[in-house]
Amino acid sequence: MAYPEGPFETVREDLRASTSRQVTSRSDIFPKLVALQRALHARGFAVLRVTGTGMPSKRRLLAEYENWPAAHGMGSEPFIAAYSEILLNHIEASLLPVMWSAQEKDSFAEASDFVPFVVHLEPRVLAFSGIAFPVRLGAVGNGYIVFPTTGAVDLPGEVILDVHGRCCKLMTEILQLDARRAMPSEALSEREIACLQLAGDGRISEEIADHLKLSVHTVNAYLGSATIKLDSVNRIQAIAKAIRLGYIT
Repeated sequence: MAYPEGPFETVREDLRASTSRQVTSRSDIFPKLVALQRALHARGFAVLRVTGTGMPSKRRLLAEYENWPAAHGMGSEPFIAAYSEILLNHIEASLLPVMWSAQEKDSFAEASDFVPFVVHLEPRVLAFSGIAFPVRLGAVGNGYIVFPTTGAVDLPGEVILDVHGRCCKLMTEILQLDARRAMPSEALSEREIACLQLAGDGRISEEIADHLKLSVHTVNAYLGSATIKLDSVNRIQAIAKAIRLGYIT
């Protein structure tokens, strides 16, 4: 079965609307994954993280988020058991998406107009076909976002490219969420975030105070408390850390 006909721009608009929402909790992750699943006409998804990075003998793939169809042979466990070693080696050397075909001959996944830019795993191993997008963001951010498919699927290159980019962004958001959860007592207030955002935009305290209808003293107090919560030594470092954690842009 070819990818359903119709302008991909419509799919892209749906994706943009679904994946642009800010992530503030784990419950915000699943709608974004579902939107990517729909764009690929897949039957589920899984976010796999690489653990034990830097220690080859300890490296593992661990499922962090998953939603598989309730069918025999489906799930992250058989997928990891079948392809774990290959995937761990692949992500160290390449960021090309990987595809595989199911045991049934009429069930396969391919990208006929994108052949040089995907890697095909050994076929006929699992009960389902699919595509997995590698994401490499550093020691704690490497992994795959996996989408199982059934039947015959031929994904257009533009769909693969777009979804891969959104997978990278989503993995970044998951990392940012993890960082916030690791220090719940240091969560920033709305006012602290607003002041940091304006400071990051290059405004001085007087301009921030005028914009937010606050006193300069209050603005400096918010920026000071935010700097302490972010374990920073000055305003510039606090702004940089707030950007990295996804509080501001």
